[in-house]
Amino acid sequence: MLVVGQIGKPHGIRGEVLVTVRTDDPEARFAAGSAFTTEVPRDRRVSAGPAAAAVPGVAYQVPAKLVLEQIRWHQGKGIAQFEGVIDRNTAEALRGVLLQVDSSEIADPDDPDEFNDHQLAGLSVESVDGTVLGTVDRIDHAPSSDLLVLKKAAGGTALIPFVSQMVPTVDLAGGRVIVDLPEGLLDL
Repeated sequence: MLVVGQIGKPHGIRGEVLVTVRTDDPEARFAAGSAFTTEVPRDRRVSAGPAAAAVPGVAYQVPAKLVLEQIRWHQGKGIAQFEGVIDRNTAEALRGVLLQVDSSEIADPDDPDEFNDHQLAGLSVESVDGTVLGTVDRIDHAPSSDLLVLKKAAGGTALIPFVSQMVPTVDLAGGRVIVDLPEGLLDL
């Protein structure tokens, strides 16, 4: 599964929510009628509490799938309306929920220097001299650059900026990423 967005705070009283986009093609991913698999993060920092249930005495549960009714864009974020989310209380219960799509449904990028996260996860990470350093655990999208999260062979993790100076080669066919790291980066 590939995360394409995260639900933020409610917007208004009719069940709309802000959506932080995590895809480079938001118009295609967030078209009316798009269905998303939901995931409630383990470390959700906002405890919204139970939403007022449509049936008294039955707590609201985040559905396994959400279908987008409509979205409009404002200051880089989407203001979305999902099917079945009709009031602010229900919208508040969705805060922090991740929106995912099946990675097999996503086309590979046309640019040879561009990669989808799921293409990189699991690749072996090697230094330019051939030393195996570990595997790519996931990609973190930081404001300044994307970061490869390296699961080190000796244990632990390290962050590697995903820039051409430090990651000169990505060999998808060979199942490896070659890195040229400054001294001590993996010791941090």
